[in-house]
Amino acid sequence: MTNLTIYEFMQLATTDGTPRKALITACVVGTILTTINHGDLILKGDYPPLIKVALTYFVPFCVTTWGAVLGKKSRYLKDHSSGD
Repeated sequence: MTNLTIYEFMQLATTDGTPRKALITACVVGTILTTINHGDLILKGDYPPLIKVALTYFVPFCVTTWGAVLGKKSRYLKDHSSGD
């Protein structure tokens, strides 16, 4: 399991509540970042480009998912190491 296949990655990314945790993180962090980065436009009644706002939410979702996958992989490797 040193190099993950797509199937293994998807298994790790979609189990143990990872999607829910990533979604909650994306909503909180995305909202904070959108406010920081585009708050002035929003307060003036203008709208920032939709792609920028979407990416502002998408990136924290991906980072949370990636971190969870790496953590699960690390735990698996530690639990199944042959040196014990």
